[in-house]
Amino acid sequence: MNHGTPTDDKVVITGGSGFLGQNLAVHLGERGRSVVIISRQEPSRKGPWTWSPWDGRRLGEWAKHLEGARAVVNLAGRSVDCIKTPDHCDQILRSRVESTRVLGQALQNAAQPPPVWVQMSTAHNYGDPGEDAVCEEDSAFGYGLAPQVGQAWEQAMHDSVPDGVRTVIARTSFVLGRSGGALGKLARLARWGLGGRVGSGRQGISWLHEADMNQFFVQAIEDERMNGAYLVTAPKPVSHREFMAKLRRVVHQPVGLPAASWMVRIAAPLFLRTDPELVLYGRYCVSRRLPEAGFEFQFPELSSALQDLLSR
Repeated sequence: MNHGTPTDDKVVITGGSGFLGQNLAVHLGERGRSVVIISRQEPSRKGPWTWSPWDGRRLGEWAKHLEGARAVVNLAGRSVDCIKTPDHCDQILRSRVESTRVLGQALQNAAQPPPVWVQMSTAHNYGDPGEDAVCEEDSAFGYGLAPQVGQAWEQAMHDSVPDGVRTVIARTSFVLGRSGGALGKLARLARWGLGGRVGSGRQGISWLHEADMNQFFVQAIEDERMNGAYLVTAPKPVSHREFMAKLRRVVHQPVGLPAASWMVRIAAPLFLRTDPELVLYGRYCVSRRLPEAGFEFQFPELSSALQDLLSR
């Protein structure tokens, strides 16, 4: 196994057909890198990348793209934006752990694997620690499905990574973007006058502009000093009440009807087909390690981030 200089400027994105993967692929293409997306489904739009199919469970022809690549970024995993039936919970866990293990196997088999593996994880590792707690990288993990999945996901990478491959873990917060994620849904609710306080309104929202998400991936790939786990989140988390107030201001809607917790627990699965805990629970996260790595946010303030994303 050769860990020398990569033979080309290729970045492989496994599980890259979703919102984050396609955004990153476009960003890398604009920086002159070649990109290969490896995923179950073909990307929904055309872009500057090659696509290779993968079921997320088995080795196959897709593994050849890892040879000599500059980096692999692993985003593979079923969306958590769903009703948490037992089947869905099982799929959420298995889709992350199994795909990560197989990716590790493919890297073990490669004659010249990428020198860096950037692994997606989640700030949900820290659970729902309460309204007064602020989490950083070394804070205690929480209890429940999301922390269990996040920890198993990271452990699968640690168990599978070949010797000599640098690893960077992105414990990512709520990514705000134009072409995907939950921001569009929240903005529509706000425009309809339904974007008020949910539950107590004091639950924390740790957030990140998509441009800063892309920049984190680039720095993780290029900066050889970066390793281990990072909380990838803007430096100023806010309460749910404050987030929705700023969102209403950007969409020019002065009215925001509140919703009690019991209403959300009924309406979220029935009408939005999602888990009510995604909005009723939260956490305030601030990274200690990103400033140490010299990372600079393009959008450290929520108001300017929302204005940039929703005013175009």
